[in-house]
Parts: sequence; structure tokens; C-alpha cells
Amino acid sequence: MQKLSIIVPAFNEERTIKEVLKILVDLKLYQGIAKEIIIVNDASSDNTKKIIEDFITNTSEADIQLVHQAVNQGKGAALHLGIKKATGDYIIPQDADLELDPADINKLLEKAMDENLDIVYGSRFIEDEAKRNLAWMANHFLTSMTNVLGKFKLTDMECCYKLIRTSIAQSLELKEKRFGFEPEITLKLGKVPNVSFGEVSISYEQRTYEEGKKIGWKDGWHALHCLIKYR
Repeated sequence: MQKLSIIVPAFNEERTIKEVLKILVDLKLYQGIAKEIIIVNDASSDNTKKIIEDFITNTSEADIQLVHQAVNQGKGAALHLGIKKATGDYIIPQDADLELDPADINKLLEKAMDENLDIVYGSRFIEDEAKRNLAWMANHFLTSMTNVLGKFKLTDMECCYKLIRTSIAQSLELKEKRFGFEPEITLKLGKVPNVSFGEVSISYEQRTYEEGKKIGWKDGWHALHCLIKYR
């Protein structure tokens, strides 16, 4: 692996986007792997766009690409665009908030390289019993359905951190434009011949809806629909 493409979908993330980008720029990757950061501004209506542009102007030494959606289409659509533009050997999404610690990206890289894996998922629930709340129960149900339908052994299908060989990601015909992205890509990855999966534990600090969290119970129902649709 020579380069990692980090894809950051951003919609109205003026509170955290600058800090996330600074952490990503400063992050030293496992075994000195190079990185490119692809930010997809999903038609933000706050100051997200300007904050990103100012950051790029002041961080000219970093490999950062900013692309814009003319209208808001959702996280999935932003990731579709980022995957198409990726030039790294692997891609990984990075949410534009601080629920996940970018330092954990190295855990996924290490497992992928040491075990020669095509795909490594992060899991928020392998070790931490304290996070087993209502959100965990919904996720656990969806992940269990994924395991049955796709013959996986995952513990956190919905986790943002999905390290995927770029050639495989770019070969998929992805359709889900919003939070249905997670179940769709998981089931479609499972259909790739001879694909190899892994999973590692990551840290997680859940934010509230007041802090900008966007996913809700309706997205859970849609995820279930997607699991049935793409099984």
C-alpha cells in the first residue's frame, strides 16, 4: 500500500470540520503510507464551505481536494463521488464530526497490511459494554440481519470506518444516496469473489442531535429495507 484516500463528506459541519481536517493532515499513517484527503461539501448552508476553503489555502503542503455537490444529496452520494475521485490504493470514509478518532485509522491499516486483507471494518462494539444502549440495540439488530443475509461475522455494520481496496470500491454500482450506503456497500462487497474481510475495535464518542447528529430512527427502517433489497 502506497497511498490512502480519506473521503470526508461534509454537510453543515462548521463546528468541527476545521479540527477534523487538522487532525487528518497531522496524522502519521502506519508504515509511512501517504494520504490524500477528498472533501465532498454536500451543499452546506452554513459556513462549512468557507472554512474548508480557508483551511486548504493555509495548508498548501497537504494533498487535499475539495469538490462540491450543487444540491444536498446525502452522505451516500457524497461518498460515491469521493470514491470515483480516489487515487489511493485503499479508501476510507471519515465523518466530519469527532465521534470517531482518526488515529484509529492506523488500526485498520495495520490489520489490512499485516493480513493482506481487501476490506477492514471498524467496530465500536467489540469491547465496550458501556455503549450497549438503545442505539446499540438497533445497530446490533441490523448487523445481525447483515450477517444472516450476507454470511458475515461483523459486530458493527453501520460503522463509518470501512477500509476498502479502491479497485474493489470503484467496481461496485452503488445507488443509495443517504444512510442506506452502509448496508448496500456491505452486502455488495460480500458478493465480490474471493474478497477478504477483517474487523478491529475502535473508539467512539457519540454526539447528540443538538450537536449536529443527523441519523434517526427513519434511517434505521430504511437500512432494513436496503438489507432486504440488496441481499
